[in-house]
Amino acid sequence: MAKRKRDPRKGTGKKPKGSGRRLYTDENPKDTVRIKFATMKDARATVRKVKRVRKSYARKIQILTVGEQRARVMGKKTVASIFRAGKASLRRANNAKKNKTKKARPKTRKSRR
Repeated sequence: MAKRKRDPRKGTGKKPKGSGRRLYTDENPKDTVRIKFATMKDARATVRKVKRVRKSYARKIQILTVGEQRARVMGKKTVASIFRAGKASLRRANNAKKNKTKKARPKTRKSRR
């Protein structure tokens, strides 16, 4: 019988149902993408970093959304718009990739029920 790995004791918040992750606990600090949004220069650097980091599309959007929301709450509308533009750029690239895949696949006939 294999022993199950216990959840870390540190941190706050409950574990979402069906998830192996706890909220508000950095279980793997090496995996963390640091974001800066103090100035417009910091925001642009963060968007560039997020675009080149090896994470899933959803995770990249999530990271940029956090930056946008934090900047908006702090009243930095121009910084928030930089994060929003970064998300739009990621979406365009992802949609282009999806369309390219669709075109490459051979068309199959739909089966009747």
